[in-house]
Amino acid sequence: MTTAYIWMNGQPIGKGRPRFTRMGRVYTPEKTRKYEMRLAAVASDYMVAHGLEVTSKPCSVLIKAQFEIPKSWTKAKKEAARNHEIYPGKPDIDNMAKVLDAFNGIVWDDDAQIYELKAFKRYAEDPCLITTVTW
Repeated sequence: MTTAYIWMNGQPIGKGRPRFTRMGRVYTPEKTRKYEMRLAAVASDYMVAHGLEVTSKPCSVLIKAQFEIPKSWTKAKKEAARNHEIYPGKPDIDNMAKVLDAFNGIVWDDDAQIYELKAFKRYAEDPCLITTVTW
């Protein structure tokens, strides 16, 4: 069994809604495209550094999305966030999972290979997206 731990610093971003041009062409918002490209680069660097090949095996995925605690909050609310008594609302957790499209062709052949997905959001001092993939 092989496990990849892909860690990307910075505020996690969920996949944005598709947008449409006046001519009816569908496109992904720029913010989402840039985030997915950055995530793909981090995943590629990890795979190369650890000598791992793209897998065609079924995969189990765990996503930990850690969000920055807002500076404007009171001390009590910040402490509650640190103790995981309150959790982030937006982005929706299903949109957090959709950014895994960035791993297609890098970690796995296609995200249809994912047979198990666990995801959670929380506040933390250091915002990041931690993805654990096991195959």
